[in-house]
Amino acid sequence: MLEYIPASFQVIRHVRPRLCCPKCERVVQAPAPARPIDHSYAGPGLLAHVLTAKFCDHLPLYRQSEIYTREGVELDRSTMTKWVGGSSVLLDPLVQALRRYVISADKLHGDDTPVPVLAPGTGKTKTGRLWTYVRDDGPSGSPQPPAVWFAYSPDRKGEHPQQHLKTFKGVLQVDAYAGFNKLYEDGTIRQAPCLAHIRRKFYDLVEAQRSPIAIEAVRRIGELYAIEREIRGRSPDLRQQVRQARAKPLVDSMRQWMQQSLASLSRKSDVAAAIRYALALWDALSRYVDDGVVEIDNSAAERALRVVALGRKNYLFAGSDVVANAPPPSMP
Repeated sequence: MLEYIPASFQVIRHVRPRLCCPKCERVVQAPAPARPIDHSYAGPGLLAHVLTAKFCDHLPLYRQSEIYTREGVELDRSTMTKWVGGSSVLLDPLVQALRRYVISADKLHGDDTPVPVLAPGTGKTKTGRLWTYVRDDGPSGSPQPPAVWFAYSPDRKGEHPQQHLKTFKGVLQVDAYAGFNKLYEDGTIRQAPCLAHIRRKFYDLVEAQRSPIAIEAVRRIGELYAIEREIRGRSPDLRQQVRQARAKPLVDSMRQWMQQSLASLSRKSDVAAAIRYALALWDALSRYVDDGVVEIDNSAAERALRVVALGRKNYLFAGSDVVANAPPPSMP
């Protein structure tokens, strides 16, 4: 029989008697034990529980307060808000170490997602952005552990990823957002686009219009993904060899087919727009064929943002830019 024993709160009382020497009249007392947050009665286990519930289980603090009240402990939301802020300061060295580890990679996945943020005095919310940068070379056989670093910005200007990645050198796998373009100008960062984004445009046309050209594009892209499934987790050298032998001819053939198909389409058609989007990225897209470390798409970054999408349905909005700058810890 499987049983569940609910977690319990405990009050730990530290007794520190004062002792006095009868000869010298000196008073001594044992030092108080260190606390995670100064002037706070929250123990490390309680803080860890509140943070895990908020960022990993997507439970806003007001809901946690209601849960704890049912257990006989009244914890005001404002009190827990201070705990979360204090914990953010406490964990900042760890966040910075994580950032350095992620940025030191030779290849990164990047993406962003909107985050509603309360706009004081307007009664409305504004749209901030949560950026994710993922280090994950597991698909190419690397033993290095994957990790993700989140960064917040109050808008989606290109200056933010430029600041985030100012020390990064290598391959950046992202979508076609123009804000990334300046990163590629000096050649220290090379773009590797996402084939999944290209496929998605054609797939939407298959669902909406049953376009024969879109159906053929999805089929051709599917052949490339079939090759990737076979070599996932293998060494970069092997992946490069297989891609050169089997994927490169398919990629070259698909580019030629798209160019021929585009010539027969109206410039204003949705299919033509999808083809132009693909061809504009083709030189960078084919980079994955020549490099066994580069992935065929940017799914690693999109998976890392799932935790944000789940939380967004629960907390509805962040209270301020400062609060929004405390993103959820997660592994891809």
